[in-house]
Amino acid sequence: MIKRLAIAMITFYRNTGGGQRWFGIDCNFEPTCSAYTLESIQKFGTRKGIALGWERIRRCGKRDCICKCIEPVPRHYKDYKGDVC
Repeated sequence: MIKRLAIAMITFYRNTGGGQRWFGIDCNFEPTCSAYTLESIQKFGTRKGIALGWERIRRCGKRDCICKCIEPVPRHYKDYKGDVC
């Protein structure tokens, strides 16, 4: 149930304009933080997926980023490196 709620909230956020509308910023990553979190939840479950998404979002808000950093969801949760950009 919590997984469905988390997915519904992320889907609502993405369908209503995402970071540009809600926070006035574009995501510095590819895939976007919301897409990354959604895929992480689907791949690793709610708790681990949200943890990965939170770490990603925490690093995303830098306004001085010149280009998008490509950082896909890791194949395995233990492979997560963080701060690759």
